[in-house]
Amino acid sequence: MSLSEHQTASLSPETVVVAAGRPPRERDQPVNPPITLSSTYFGTGPLGDGDRGYGRYSNPTWDPFEEALGQLEGSGLPGLLYASGLAAVSSALSLIPAGGVLVMPNHSYSGSLVMASELAQKGFIELRTVDIADTDAVREALAPTGPSAKAAAMLWLESPTNPMLGIADMSAVAEAAHAAGAIVVTDNTFSTPLVQQPLLLGSDVVLHSVTKYLAGHSDVVLGALVTSNPDIRATLLHHRIIHGAIAGPFEAWLALRGLRTLALRVERSQESAMVLAERLAAHPAIESIRFPGLSTDPGHVRAKEQMKGFGSIICIQVAPAAGLSGADAADKLVQALELWLPATSLGGVESLIERRRRHSAEPTSVPENLVRLSVGVENVEDLWADLKQALDTLGG
Repeated sequence: MSLSEHQTASLSPETVVVAAGRPPRERDQPVNPPITLSSTYFGTGPLGDGDRGYGRYSNPTWDPFEEALGQLEGSGLPGLLYASGLAAVSSALSLIPAGGVLVMPNHSYSGSLVMASELAQKGFIELRTVDIADTDAVREALAPTGPSAKAAAMLWLESPTNPMLGIADMSAVAEAAHAAGAIVVTDNTFSTPLVQQPLLLGSDVVLHSVTKYLAGHSDVVLGALVTSNPDIRATLLHHRIIHGAIAGPFEAWLALRGLRTLALRVERSQESAMVLAERLAAHPAIESIRFPGLSTDPGHVRAKEQMKGFGSIICIQVAPAAGLSGADAADKLVQALELWLPATSLGGVESLIERRRRHSAEPTSVPENLVRLSVGVENVEDLWADLKQALDTLGG
């Protein structure tokens, strides 16, 4: 590739997203990596280190994205691309030894919670859920407590959490996890490496749903893991090869194409989210709001200390209105919107909105009237005008 880890170390992340993973600078060569469509590769004799061998082991189209993501997260090693975010979750959870204890936020991505719960129900792991913003509660959950009297084997972090936007003291809980002998995995999907670098805050593995901000255009389903530990990476790579959760080359190419504009998209969406959060907080139809950029948010101070921005996810609870419950009022709000798209997912160029408890897998501790907004890159005044007209239908 064109730039080494040493060369990109002196560059800003906004430049790395554009420059990393380029082909060699040779005359008449393309500036963008091509798509390689092949299920196997020429070779004789035993496979050695660096040999591609077969399409399930490696693909040249994965390499540029994996290199760029590794550099963005400050790893020193390439990332690993997976067929989906949940495929990456599965691979990360495979690091827990049989019967080991997993400590996970009680508010997390529902797919991660469901997968962990199913593993626990089958007796493969012991699951302890905790308010990740409560550092003392996390320390207690990591300790050898509960029926098994075992210390944790893995601490799973989300910060901000999905969808409640709780903020963990990432360095403190990572230190506590390591003291207990646990590995730390952080889902960094909401923040992206431009806003937060968990490896530098003590995490051992970073997870992304590439589907979201990294690819950024709601047109691929992919996941990724990044680690600075060569042994952990080798274990994860083996899991990917054996379990076959590999990315398609075309999807990998699209993801890299989307990554090139990540800095622009994150900058625009964060700026708009701040404006919208301030206006939403003042609207009488809003019962409560969570956005770490607001000075009144419980996680604001922590977020300001460990993040380079506040992200572009806003969560609101809609107040009951005109004989409607909060949940019904939230549904009416979503249905009244014209520009915002009612859809699950986040991190694309388009602004999305949904009432989270419409999903059966969502934890029951998530309020029925909670609505999650993913702010895109449209004009902020257009976004607000649409929100305001919909909120005003509630009689606020």
